[in-house]
Amino acid sequence: MQQTIGYLTKRFPRVSETFILDEILGLEALGIPLVLFAIAPPGKELLQPDVEKVQSPVFYIRPYYQRVRDKLKTKLDVLVNHINLFTISPKRYLNVVLYIARKRRHLSTVKHFIEAGQLAMMLKKKNAVHLHAAFAHGPASVAHFVHLLTGIPFSFAGHAKDIYISAPDLLARKITAAEFVLACSKSARDYLVSLSESNQEKIKLISHGVDIIRFSPTGSSLDVLDDSIHILGVGRLVEKKGYPVLLEAISILVEKNYKITCEIIGSGPLKAELLNLVNKLKINNVVSFKGSLVHQQIAQAYRTCDIFVQSSIVLSNRDRDGIPNSLLEAMASAKAVVASAVAGIPEVLPPGCGILVPPDNPQELADALIRLIEDEVLRDNLAKTARSFVVKNYNRKDCIKVVASLFKNQLNP
Repeated sequence: MQQTIGYLTKRFPRVSETFILDEILGLEALGIPLVLFAIAPPGKELLQPDVEKVQSPVFYIRPYYQRVRDKLKTKLDVLVNHINLFTISPKRYLNVVLYIARKRRHLSTVKHFIEAGQLAMMLKKKNAVHLHAAFAHGPASVAHFVHLLTGIPFSFAGHAKDIYISAPDLLARKITAAEFVLACSKSARDYLVSLSESNQEKIKLISHGVDIIRFSPTGSSLDVLDDSIHILGVGRLVEKKGYPVLLEAISILVEKNYKITCEIIGSGPLKAELLNLVNKLKINNVVSFKGSLVHQQIAQAYRTCDIFVQSSIVLSNRDRDGIPNSLLEAMASAKAVVASAVAGIPEVLPPGCGILVPPDNPQELADALIRLIEDEVLRDNLAKTARSFVVKNYNRKDCIKVVASLFKNQLNP
């Protein structure tokens, strides 16, 4: 039976986590034998068309419950799997139970332990010799428990929220136990290293990269019928994206009589709040919310905008962006960008590639936008430099080869 790599995420597929989908497709293209696992199904959200290209089988630890007897069967399966794990290695099993009792007495920990029992038996059936968790919080906790219960080596990736709001002591234990850890930005890697300096060699800096073919300036033949400057924001409607900062900056531009429009692509829990702010600022005639779109539609939106804005902020709970995929996509599309100097963002905006502004400062953002609105030559120069920088340093095909090599090393010849 062929050896496989287990790949675990929280939900799959999700429209807001297209970098996960792209990574899976990239690994498949390079011949990595994957079996995909998700803690929970995706629900009814919009799906990317490229999901149909995934060849690897997908299994859910928490399946859909449609009938009472299905729920009862799942509970019975959980019990049987944990009994089997105890029977195979009582010492391992009891050591994990004692670890939870001493160190991690939380309901979420118990849930992850139960899920790990399910996943452990699934991995055995699929002859998985390594388990990779796509995030450092829940998925990595489940993967860590699988390792403790079975000895199967694991790795995980750290991005933004999943590392900054995780308990530092728990994150350090995961790093110590993992075979390797992927960090998508230097700032994320520096933070992980600060938690476990003795393990810094296993913490690898590997960007998600960007599809420089899909996100490119080619194919931008759609004519914009008016002479407004079109400003674009892309990302989930959540607090750390700083959309109120963008909207307040837009209101400053409107007050100064600049001819602009602003589109925001994405969905999320703050939509009603943001709509209320638009009404309060009286910018309804220039701001529109487009909801969730698929990659192909977003690529076209980049091509037809003039300026891209990433107005990220740092939250009180330390949550923040890493390197937003939307920022790299806009740069690859040869667009002038303005972005907050937060977390990994300055890493991809060296001088000449865009304009950095302090976070949570609408006036500074408005001033940067005015510079670009009034200087078409500056916009064009920044756009060309940004595209060249991303093509050279963040080509997804190059990034995924490094990840694939790490997985290949886990497969026995």
